[in-house]
Amino acid sequence: QVQLVESGGGLVQPGGSLRLSCAASGFTVSENYMGWYRQAPGEQREFVAVITVDGETNYADSVKGRFTISRDNDKNTVYLQMTSLKPEDTAIYICASLSLAYWGQGTQVTVSS
Repeated sequence: QVQLVESGGGLVQPGGSLRLSCAASGFTVSENYMGWYRQAPGEQREFVAVITVDGETNYADSVKGRFTISRDNDKNTVYLQMTSLKPEDTAIYICASLSLAYWGQGTQVTVSS
């Protein structure tokens, strides 16, 4: 019943942009703390961004000013708008309901020339 399906990943050049989507079903996004995490090759999973039940957002220092987390309550979908992408942003990006401790499968983002 509960599902998170990420999409929008792919290959992009440095300085480019991508918009990731996380479509939720089986629960209401606006009633959950929703987050984006990423795991780069050979590294631990790290926090990227979170949006709270009341719409407050927080970001990792490494992405602040470049990434924006948002949600569309009508679509029950969370987004991560990524701009000014850098090679070090390359990772699998994972959407999660922190409230439910439920994680998606992730979508690959590769930033390379």
